[in-house]
Amino acid sequence: MVQIANEFLTVEINPLGAELTSLKGNVSGLEYLWQADPAVWKRHAPVLFPFVGRSKNDQYTYQGKTYPMGQHGFARDRQFEVEESGDQKAVFLLKSDEVSLAIYPFEFELRVSYQVQDMHLVVNYDVKNTATTAPMYFSIGGHPGFKVPMTADTQFDDYFVDYRPQKSRVKIPLQGAFINLNERTLAPTDVATDISHDLFKDDAMIYELKGQENVFSIRSEKTPHAISMKLSAPFIGVWSPHPTEGNLVCLEPWWGIADDVAATGELSEKFGVNQLAPQATFNANYEITVK
Repeated sequence: MVQIANEFLTVEINPLGAELTSLKGNVSGLEYLWQADPAVWKRHAPVLFPFVGRSKNDQYTYQGKTYPMGQHGFARDRQFEVEESGDQKAVFLLKSDEVSLAIYPFEFELRVSYQVQDMHLVVNYDVKNTATTAPMYFSIGGHPGFKVPMTADTQFDDYFVDYRPQKSRVKIPLQGAFINLNERTLAPTDVATDISHDLFKDDAMIYELKGQENVFSIRSEKTPHAISMKLSAPFIGVWSPHPTEGNLVCLEPWWGIADDVAATGELSEKFGVNQLAPQATFNANYEITVK
């Protein structure tokens, strides 16, 4: 594990998947990150790349060839190089290789960095298309799971999701593992949403954010301790396992999304996909704040 820390936070990251595995408050003494119970959900905070969500038939087509691709891509199961490891910042690097090119025909460098700043953890993604002639198509996202309840004297359903700014947002429903763009609705996110296990009976709640700055928080009136995520992503997923019930809620910033039910499977036509020119770099980040 790679550890970074400051006066307020102590953070651990596993080079396998460049996955955040611990987020502790030094003052509160609390562990805020889900600790990967395999009976419920075996991960902590996987990096989703080069796909977010599920592809139809677990495959996609590019330039007339069909490739296999599992849910959320392959980066979460690959070993990253530790490119930088300082007291308060760590950078992890994954490069395309023969294994990746067999299922994803693009040359790339993916850097995932973590930096502590006061009570904040800033997570940054840099994706570089290292090819000299061809564009690159990709999605990327985070999937951190947070412990709910956060304290021993509170329960799961004591918490709620708070949204800033307080306004309605477009909600994209899931049909099985795939989104249904034709059934988008306006969700009442101008008020908080009470958390319960039944809230997730239809899988994740997915909101379209259009890249504008938002803050999603998990809070309770019974404790001052809370988690907030500031992001400027096109989409966010809010998820907890169901019907298996676990004490976690994920806030997932996404630059990309699962296939639509009407998707053709052609990568260049995929809704929400990012196109990156040769030798260009894409940057995205989000910020976690704990109290």
